Amino acid sequence: MADTRGLRINEQIRVREVRLIDDKGEQNGILPTIEALRLAKERELDLVEVSPNANPPVCKILNYGKYKFEQEKRLRDSRKNQKALKIKEIRMQPKIGPGDLDTKAKHVQEFLDEGNKVKVTIRFRGRELAHTELGYDVLNEVLKRLTENSYVVEKPAAMEGRFMSMTLNSRVGKQS
Repeated sequence: MADTRGLRINEQIRVREVRLIDDKGEQNGILPTIEALRLAKERELDLVEVSPNANPPVCKILNYGKYKFEQEKRLRDSRKNQKALKIKEIRMQPKIGPGDLDTKAKHVQEFLDEGNKVKVTIRFRGRELAHTELGYDVLNEVLKRLTENSYVVEKPAAMEGRFMSMTLNSRVGKQS
């Protein structure tokens, strides 16, 4: 029995007594492990320790192969429903022109529509660092050009060294 993922089955169960749940899902109380194993063999099923930390451990009588298949199927389904979260970054400078700003805002909107997070970053160089208010103005201008209610400001504009950034998240699929 390779790769049982911590579950002990049949003769691997080394405790004196177990709390038994039969193949119909009914509680059979606390039984000696040997007795529980005998019941499982009579029904041509396996004795599986499902809760080893309980006192006494909880064991179920079931078809182990089928049980393992169901567990793996559940795991696959949960992975299928997960979406890999991507953070896209758009970079610009405080002295960006209106045409370029339109293009960058359009890219931000596209990323949000795809369901991605977007980090909008403004890089300050040299003396521009003395005028961080220009960065706030540019970020606010980006927000004005986005479709209403298509985004949530997850992290408002803040300075991080020579960069000012804010993080936007898509509202698609959240329905809040």
